[in-house]
Amino acid sequence: MSCLGDCLTGEKVYHAMKRLAPIVHCTPLLTSHTTDNLVGKNVYCKMENQQKTGAFKFRGASFKLMQLSEEELAKGVITASAGNHAQGLANAAAKLGVKATIFMAEGTPHAKINATRNYGAEVVLIGESFQEAYRAALQHQLVSGAVFVEPFDDYDIMAGQGTIAMEMLKQEDKIDTILVPVGGGGLISGIAVAAKHVNRKIKIIGVQAEGASAIYESYHSNTVKNMSKVATIAEGIAVKEPGKLTMPIIQEYVDDMITVKDEEIASAIVYMLERNKTLIEGAGAAALAALFTHNDQIKSRYCGVVVSGGNLDLGMMPKIQQLGGQTTATKEQAYIAL
Repeated sequence: MSCLGDCLTGEKVYHAMKRLAPIVHCTPLLTSHTTDNLVGKNVYCKMENQQKTGAFKFRGASFKLMQLSEEELAKGVITASAGNHAQGLANAAAKLGVKATIFMAEGTPHAKINATRNYGAEVVLIGESFQEAYRAALQHQLVSGAVFVEPFDDYDIMAGQGTIAMEMLKQEDKIDTILVPVGGGGLISGIAVAAKHVNRKIKIIGVQAEGASAIYESYHSNTVKNMSKVATIAEGIAVKEPGKLTMPIIQEYVDDMITVKDEEIASAIVYMLERNKTLIEGAGAAALAALFTHNDQIKSRYCGVVVSGGNLDLGMMPKIQQLGGQTTATKEQAYIAL
């Protein structure tokens, strides 16, 4: 991708990887014979639920703060978040002694709110969705003078997230397809540009929740589609509007966009808990849910799956078991019968 001025390139992601290496975890690439047999593919789950703050967002937030001057850092930082970006930015800011103010929707899981406060950030709860919190944060930034750190629509943020793909391909260079959960598009933009910088033939498939499918609709209609309302158990990817910077990158670099139902996401959460003793959140389960649901149309022998986070509100478990337990049991019975 050639561009004038600021943009997202493979070189930028590689630079981010070198800068971030001393402070982020190189998360494991989990394999499972049970999963491989279920889908007839070699599956590699990139476990960003084991990243610092429990999600991939620590990468982009840390790299963004590395780009700010001392004068900018002294003013403090402000953002809006569905939860994981909040924790990533709060932790990154705390390490630098920088004041962080985070706006979050009122329905954000308590686990994410409490974790953000525990990292030392000031949390403001406002609005019913990410978009309302985002607008309130922008208004507050005008008054406070703090530096606004975009949750996904920023090339530095995307570059930080893209380091996941470079790590994956170092850990397993046979990967031919990567499934990526999509909210505002920062993660998949970084991963798509980074992966195709390493190997142009790699397929990148984005996954959205059916109840929050703005980028899916925009991608397939080739026009920007905004949603008036979002509803999904995967609150980490419940975004009403595509990013202005992410959407053109997605159109250029991403090979397909698909959606999954909440029942399928819940089933993937239960599956990972039962089979791999691993807790993942709704957004983190979306790509795995897509692998199970759309397996026949995903033409891959060595399939990477980005498990983006594990910050699940445990109060949601009864609902998740109710939504996904039967689906998972059916899959397990089918496997046992093989």
